[in-house]
Amino acid sequence: MTRYAANLSTMYREHDFSDRFGAAARDGFTAVELMFPYPYPARRLGKLLQEHGLRQVLFNSPPGDWNAGDRGCAAIPGREAEFREGFCKAVEYASVLECPRIHAMAGLMPQDANRARFRATYLENLAWAAERAAPAGVDVLIEPIAQRNIPGYFLNRQEEAHAIVAELDKPNLKVMMDLFHCQMAEGDLTGNLRRYLGARPSRVGHIQVASVPGRHEPDAGEINYPYVFELIDELGYSGWIGLEYIPKGSTSEGLGWLDAQSATAH
Repeated sequence: MTRYAANLSTMYREHDFSDRFGAAARDGFTAVELMFPYPYPARRLGKLLQEHGLRQVLFNSPPGDWNAGDRGCAAIPGREAEFREGFCKAVEYASVLECPRIHAMAGLMPQDANRARFRATYLENLAWAAERAAPAGVDVLIEPIAQRNIPGYFLNRQEEAHAIVAELDKPNLKVMMDLFHCQMAEGDLTGNLRRYLGARPSRVGHIQVASVPGRHEPDAGEINYPYVFELIDELGYSGWIGLEYIPKGSTSEGLGWLDAQSATAH
């Protein structure tokens, strides 16, 4: 059965951050994800999770200077030490929060850059990260992100991501399929889900959803999510689906789609 995790960076923003955990729990969620936990002490977050009966299922590695435009640095030559220091910090947080997944953000590549050099850096850093995360029982995820949403982001298509995972062949290196970005960048959601989620073994480690093009609740727009969720179940996916969407209004009031989906699933 499909399991949903509330993204507390995009949802419940009508609440102070520490109050979002309780709000999600009251709406019936048992798992959450975050973009970046680092502004808050890991033990404080752990207490919030425990207090509200929640599991942390995903967060990102440090992005660099987000306000200056950084979107990670795993693929950026010359920033290897920065990536590895940040990833070690992420593993420390994952250990405290008992979080089994870290998304290693690739970063931006200038148009005139040598792509082969960026790719080599990315693969070297990912191999190191997978080995560093394995003793903690943590999966390292990579996520194709549409150029339309983050211009210049290094990794954009499912085929690219799965080729990298296959080449490195690390058991705990997997792909995050964000269906919003997949639709924006290449479409063919059914084909991509059948190709990669239906593979045996599948190297899809997490799924995220949002409507297209608005990135709101998955109940409108050009993706037929009831069909997509049914297909995900049909393909045997047993992981979490992260709700990385921006509610149109009150988060709780916008969860009617989830009630309807749950009723259909039962």
